[in-house]
Amino acid sequence: MEEESLRYLTLQFLDWIATKPRSYQEVMDAWRTSCPRMPVWEEAVSKGLVKRESGPSLAQSMVSITKAGRVALQAAHPPLRQSGRASVLPGRAR
Repeated sequence: MEEESLRYLTLQFLDWIATKPRSYQEVMDAWRTSCPRMPVWEEAVSKGLVKRESGPSLAQSMVSITKAGRVALQAAHPPLRQSGRASVLPGRAR
């Protein structure tokens, strides 16, 4: 259960970063946790899902999603399939 919670939070983090690059300070303010069981930032960095690009200071460095991060999001959020006029979610009958 703990691993599933971390996966879900990591996907939320990637969704948030995917909307636009964020400053390192903004990321740390929003996502740093003192809970060793929910290391979302550390998980995303260690798996290569996000990258930090140096700025004038650490706080001004930018964090953005990587190709691997986009692939992880696409796997978690497959696009809707078109069937006739209506969108059909996988696994759902019309």
